[in-house]
Formats: sequence, C-alpha cells, structure tokens
Amino acid sequence: MSQGSRGYSRGRYEGILSAISVGFFLILVGTLFVTTPNLLDKVVTFLSHFNVVQVGNTNIYVPTPQHLADDIGKSVYLAAREFSLVWGVFLIAMLGTRFLLDSPLRRKAENIGDIVFWLGATYLIQTFLVAPTVIDVTKWFEFWAAVIMFIGVSLIARAIFLAAIRARNI
Repeated sequence: MSQGSRGYSRGRYEGILSAISVGFFLILVGTLFVTTPNLLDKVVTFLSHFNVVQVGNTNIYVPTPQHLADDIGKSVYLAAREFSLVWGVFLIAMLGTRFLLDSPLRRKAENIGDIVFWLGATYLIQTFLVAPTVIDVTKWFEFWAAVIMFIGVSLIARAIFLAAIRARNI
C-alpha cells in the first residue's frame, strides 16, 4: 500500500470515528433526558437561578446556583455524573479502536487526555456534589477549582503519552 493511499484510508477512518462519536454523544444525551424524569426542566431551573456571591474577603464576585443541594441540584449532578462516566468509558473504547486502526499519534494523545478528564470529572462530581450531605458555596468553589486542576492533569497525561511514544521511537 502506498503512503498516499494509507493516508487516505487513515483520514477516512478518522471521519468514521468522528461520526460514531457524534452519534454516541447524541444517543447518550437523549438517553439521559429520557431516563431522568423532568431533567430538561431541572437543568433550565438550575441554570436560570444563580446568585452572585463574594469570594472570601476579596473584591471578586462569582455566580453560584441557588439550587446547590436541593432535589433540582442533585438531579443535575447525577445526570452530569452519569454522562461523564459513560462518555469516559466510550472514550476508552474509542482509544482501543484508534490503536487498532493506527490513528495518528496526536489523535490517540487527545483521546487519552479526554479519558483522564471525563473519568476525573466523574470522580469530582461524585466527591464534591453527589456524596456530601451538605453542599455549600465553598464546596461549589472547590469543585470548580478541582475541575481546573483536572484540565491540567489531562494535558499532562497527553504530554506524557506523546513523550513516551517519541522516546520509544528514538
């Protein structure tokens, strides 16, 4: 197989994988809305009722939801946790497929970073928003600080994968 034809099939597979990802995303979101009673109403209510609060003794003011720990908030958090978990597992399957189809290294690295982020988000949602009996503004801020940290962790995981592959190829 010539290099040109290999590049063509590689690109064709990437398009198919992208279509599968978009399709699975839509199915997942649809399934969450069908299986969770009144989820759309709860998400709209959750997102439309925010207060602006001062962070500590600073002059910084940030929005926080009014429905931090009530039934509306818990329903939104549970749906977000389920989405994150299923999406993370799907991304693991996609990574395996990328290895089988010899996807470009960059795509595999992105996939690894995404897996770390979404499975980490599942853990954070469970730890900060679902499991606690009391959720206050401090927990809300801690959750978002941890999300920012997991973005960094996912970027580092991506870089470690790229460095390990490149070091192995030297």
